[in-house]
Amino acid sequence: MSRLFRENLGQLRNQPGLVVPDDSIFQLPEKVLQFGTGAFLRGLADYFIDKANRQGVFNGRIVVVKSTDEGDLKAFERQDNLYTICLRGSRNGIIEEENIISSAISRVLSAKTQWSLVLDLAKNPAVSIVISNTTEIGIQLVQDDIYQWPPVSFPGKLLAFLYARYVAFGGNPEYGVVIIPTELITDNGKKLESIVLELAHRNGLEGAFIDWLENHNSFCNSLVDRIVPGRPDENICKELAEELGYQDDLLIMAEHYHLWAIEGDAAIGKKLPFKEVDEGMIVEPDIELHRELKLRLLNGAHTLGCGLAHLCGFKTVDEAMSNRLFETYITNLMETEIAPAIPYPVAEERALQFGRSVVERFHNPHLRHKWLNISQNYSAKMLSRVMPVFYKYEKTHETFPDHIVFGFAVYIFYMKAVRKDGDHFYGLANGAYYLIQDQKAAYFHQKWQIPSLDDMVKAILKDQSIWQKDLSKSEVIRQNIVSYLESLKQLGAVDTLKLFLEKTEYA
Repeated sequence: MSRLFRENLGQLRNQPGLVVPDDSIFQLPEKVLQFGTGAFLRGLADYFIDKANRQGVFNGRIVVVKSTDEGDLKAFERQDNLYTICLRGSRNGIIEEENIISSAISRVLSAKTQWSLVLDLAKNPAVSIVISNTTEIGIQLVQDDIYQWPPVSFPGKLLAFLYARYVAFGGNPEYGVVIIPTELITDNGKKLESIVLELAHRNGLEGAFIDWLENHNSFCNSLVDRIVPGRPDENICKELAEELGYQDDLLIMAEHYHLWAIEGDAAIGKKLPFKEVDEGMIVEPDIELHRELKLRLLNGAHTLGCGLAHLCGFKTVDEAMSNRLFETYITNLMETEIAPAIPYPVAEERALQFGRSVVERFHNPHLRHKWLNISQNYSAKMLSRVMPVFYKYEKTHETFPDHIVFGFAVYIFYMKAVRKDGDHFYGLANGAYYLIQDQKAAYFHQKWQIPSLDDMVKAILKDQSIWQKDLSKSEVIRQNIVSYLESLKQLGAVDTLKLFLEKTEYA
């Protein structure tokens, strides 16, 4: 079976149900710089740009920068940067399938070995948009040297690009860019801008550049919402290859639902013409409501469910949601604790309606969204997605949210490492080891060495980098978590969940 690449597109154009790019798209200029090769950006931001190109609206392609050593850069080269987006699921109760060969990406560059080519893009006047998705831990201030080859951090790399652009065009205001981070953190654009400015000062860059940076570049807060679990397992890939008639090593699966909300005024909207082709992309002065609904209900539920699902033996979201106990936990978590305590003014019925749509999306059997992938950076996600809801609930109800506290215990148990291999820590569930992909893996390994479970829980609850404040003073939280941990150890996750639901009268 042939592989997907440009020369065989002509043979695929008559295939029903497959969207194939026209040859003219390969002549379009490069207009976007993107940090991140992951499935999510390819399945959402790049989806919008590809759609706009096919409609003759945006007429620009993307240069992607790969910053990590993970993944296969050569796969993009072999396929001329083409990849298939398989959309699966139901819309308005109607089952729909769509297969799109995306030609949005023109090149993929390695930051490690091709940094000079990345900086050369700064000299291209057509490149006016920067997009990123470097996970929650990517937008952080670290000491960085922009003259390093390449700089260590994403903000450092971005600053180096912007400074090269400033130099290339002599500080001309016309050549500032629109920067749209899609990392799921509050005020992602504003936070990125503050870090870049701080790095500019630390690197001793001239005042004229800093003025240009602040006044002629736009850092936009944004919110993205689409479940894009990435490449399906090999059996599904083989079925899709037979259906499509070609092999695609970069194929990704995604749901139909999609939202990209960007905070900006009309001037910003004019610089993003690809927004005109899809109602799922909006540019508004305030996107906080969209962000809070998605961050708390979808991502918060994902975060509180990931450890529990894996410990119960469920590999994917839809598999877990087909289990009555787990579905009950997630549904009631959203309806009784998250929806009434979103830390933003939102009508509860609006929140409940969004929550019901999330439950339907979680049931999508085509996505095969793996819980182990969702559990990456577990600690950072607890801090950003869950804790604001916890404190809002505590304040408004004058008690603690049972389901979230149960989720705290599961998180602590999931982070228990039973094996260490170099810098990697592994937990054990259902007779199999799993890699704990979290910055606090070593921290939890150390805490689990404390002989007394009560003392260990108290020590962990003191950590404000997880909980925002010291929770160890609450006897109720500590005692409940200790009780849940003892049950998880003795009975396992499934029976512990059943007992919890019976206790809270939700079984």
